[in-house]
Amino acid sequence: MDRPVVIVSNRGPLSFRYDERGELVATRGAGGLVSGLRPVVADTGATWIAAAMSEGDREAAAEGLIDADGFRVDLVAVDREAFRLANDVVSTQILWFVHHGLYDLPRAPAFGRDLREAWLAYRHVNEAFADAVAEHAPEGAAVLVQDYHLSLLGVALAEHRPDVAAVHFSHTPFATPTWLGVLPSHVRGELLSSLAAHRACGFHSRRWADDFLACCYTNLALTPATFVSPLPADADDLRRAASSPACEAALTEIEEQVGDRTVIARVDRIELSKNLLRGFQAYDDLLDQRPEWRGRVVFLASCYPSRSSVAAYVDYQRDVEALVDVINERWATPGWTPIVYDTTDDYPRSVAVLRRADVLLVNPIRDGLNLVAKEAAIVNERDVVVCLSTEAGVWDELSDAVVQVQPFDVAGTADALAKALGMDDVERRSRAKLLRQLAVARRPADWLSDQLAAAGPH
Repeated sequence: MDRPVVIVSNRGPLSFRYDERGELVATRGAGGLVSGLRPVVADTGATWIAAAMSEGDREAAAEGLIDADGFRVDLVAVDREAFRLANDVVSTQILWFVHHGLYDLPRAPAFGRDLREAWLAYRHVNEAFADAVAEHAPEGAAVLVQDYHLSLLGVALAEHRPDVAAVHFSHTPFATPTWLGVLPSHVRGELLSSLAAHRACGFHSRRWADDFLACCYTNLALTPATFVSPLPADADDLRRAASSPACEAALTEIEEQVGDRTVIARVDRIELSKNLLRGFQAYDDLLDQRPEWRGRVVFLASCYPSRSSVAAYVDYQRDVEALVDVINERWATPGWTPIVYDTTDDYPRSVAVLRRADVLLVNPIRDGLNLVAKEAAIVNERDVVVCLSTEAGVWDELSDAVVQVQPFDVAGTADALAKALGMDDVERRSRAKLLRQLAVARRPADWLSDQLAAAGPH
């Protein structure tokens, strides 16, 4: 990198906790963003600014810039209630729902005066991040701001540090003008004008960039600079995980569960946009309409809880688990459980599921990218056939190698699963070869380079 780099994100590369001796220790941060960026920015001198989420993080934040594990980290600690409102209310329950089209519009949202308090908190958190960037960014740095949690930095950075080049990257889809119109006009205006104040805004798919531009033109008559750069999976990291003793042990356990049956798999957070309910409904339809697969196929579902503090997610998990029970009760026979459902957040086991899958179902309602489809291609050992939603950002890259799924078409998804299950070996091998080639065509370093290029010349 030929210029200083500052990465700004909600989650950081390190998380701090107290060990059994009461000492503060750093552990690897969670999330796909950290996994994607970590290997290409570690030991480069880049500064990473992130939120102090845990009590250990807050203790570490009091020490200022931290040099640990190849990173210079600044943790931003804000008022706990302000952070809760910004993160759990605005980011999770408003912006996420708007960008993914998840609201049941006849009933929700109904923004009252509490939105004003939450939006003030969201602005306050973003201002605290902007202050941290202004303080720690070297002269002329490229500032790479990540995701919807931090959509309001652009104006403040342009005012206080005109020497830095700020780029914003959205890991979600971007709302259509209709969906963004759900938000009050002052919220829409501030959100869009702040994003447009960056040198450029990046997205995983041309579709999401076009939706952003349509929102900007419709609301502000602006046409800000955009770029498209889908995040690659870290193939080396995945292969290390796949060859680990923990993954081997998990695969052995899975083989004992499924035997020689064909495996349909999914690996997802239990998240509304991931469309788990319709995926299981499609499997139920498959067993109903294609009786030849009863007893011969197992749906291996690795689905771990998400956002358990939000009532809508708790209700959704309850609905998913109730449906799994109904399907298993309807079709199970002695020695055969149609759905093996595991809610353990166990990364080695999730990788083992991807290794064992014969068919992978990825059917989100709307998804910024979806790395699972790429990850499966890299580690799978059985020429996996991926049934992929057209509404996943990764569709743009993988469409030639997958079976198409429309996320709301349950019967069509069942037919797609049947097509994948019945595919002959020649076609399976051909599709799997192409899928692997597409999945490794880009590296995490390419994604970082695209953001640096969007920042402009030093």
